[in-house]
Amino acid sequence: MNKVYCCFPGGKHKALTMSYDDGRTQDRRLVDIFNKNGIKGTFHLNSGLFGDDRRIDPSEIKTLYQGHEVACHTVTHPTIARCPLPEVAQEVINDRIFLEKYAGMPVRGLSYPNGSLSQEIERLLPACGIRYSRVVGSSDSFALPENPYRWQATCHHNHRLLELGEQFLGLFKKQYLYLMYVWGHSYEFDDKNNWELMEEFCRMMGGKDDIWYCTNIQFLDCMDDYGRLQFAADNSFVYNPNARDCWIAVNDQPAIRIPAGQLTVL
Repeated sequence: MNKVYCCFPGGKHKALTMSYDDGRTQDRRLVDIFNKNGIKGTFHLNSGLFGDDRRIDPSEIKTLYQGHEVACHTVTHPTIARCPLPEVAQEVINDRIFLEKYAGMPVRGLSYPNGSLSQEIERLLPACGIRYSRVVGSSDSFALPENPYRWQATCHHNHRLLELGEQFLGLFKKQYLYLMYVWGHSYEFDDKNNWELMEEFCRMMGGKDDIWYCTNIQFLDCMDDYGRLQFAADNSFVYNPNARDCWIAVNDQPAIRIPAGQLTVL
C-alpha cells in the first residue's frame, strides 16, 4: 500500500500565520512589513468601535488588508463569557455583517475579545458561520490545532519571537507538518517602541522555499480540503472533490499536486 502524507500547498511541510487584533492605525505599518516580506496575516476587527481616531477607517478595510484576512473580534469587545448567548450571537453575526460589507468577502474567523470564552460559546460559533477562534496565551509549540475553536498561537510577538522563529526555520523532518502562529496587537509596537522586532522577524522568516505563508482561514481551509480527499482503500488513487488543488507526498517521493475535481492515480 502507498504511504501518503498530506502537504501544505506547493508540497511544503511548514506554515507561518500571523494574527492581530483591534484594527488600530498601527496596522498600516504592520501590513506594510508583512507585504514587503511575503508574510500573511489575519486581522480581527470590532465593527462597533470604528470612529475612534486610534483605529483605521472602515473604508480602508478592503485595500489595507488586501491579500490578508479580515476576521471578527465582536462588535463592541465585551467579555462574552459573562453575556447571555443571544447577545454573544448578535455580537458575532453583526460584526460579520458589517465587516463583510467592507471586505467584500465572507468573514469566517474570530478571536475571543478579552480572551473570554466558554463551552457554550464554543458550541454556538459554528451556527454563526465561524470556522475558528483564537484564544490568548502562547503554546511555545509548532503543533497543528486540535480544536480550532480553542486555537492557541505559538507565541505573542513579545514572547521568545526570534528564538522560536529560529527553531522553526531549523525544522527539517518532512514526516511532520509544522505551524508557527504569532499573535498580538499592532499598537503594542508603539507602546514598547520595538517595531524593529517585527521587522527583523519578517526579514528572517520571509522568502523561504519550505514555508507556506497563509492566513488563519487559509490554513484551516487547506486542512478541511485534505480531509475531504477520497482515497482508494489501497491508496492506489485519490479523487479530489474540492474546488482547490491539494498536495500529497507518496512513498517519501517529492510532493505531487492533486488537481481540483479530478481523480489521480498514485
